[in-house]
Amino acid sequence: MIKMKRLKFPGFSGGGFTFVEVLATLTFTAIVLPAVMRGISLASAAASESRRRTEASILANNKMSEIISGGVMDFSSVSGDSDPGYEGYRWEAELSPWEGEVLSELVVRVAWKSRNQEKSISLSTLVYRGEE
Repeated sequence: MIKMKRLKFPGFSGGGFTFVEVLATLTFTAIVLPAVMRGISLASAAASESRRRTEASILANNKMSEIISGGVMDFSSVSGDSDPGYEGYRWEAELSPWEGEVLSELVVRVAWKSRNQEKSISLSTLVYRGEE
């Protein structure tokens, strides 16, 4: 009878994973992976929404500064599309009397579409119109 000799490799003990261990690992991965992917998806959506809100507030602040520094305060409402670098936004500004004739309230609203929903932010300030 011929005796077979096993080859021995340095650093290899010959052990491995059993079928049950592999099956348990795959089951655990199948349960955990969807939850992890959902978390990543939610984090990505939140980051995108935060970026859009930040851009909208910067655009509203810029428009408010333009209107105030322009000095033309004889309108009740004005609107427009987004500026270069702010595609996908619409803005509108309303000027209305506030507590008499000397002060006016300036409200700048910026709107955009996000996931088929209309989102918007508004900034407001009081503007001194001077003695009339």
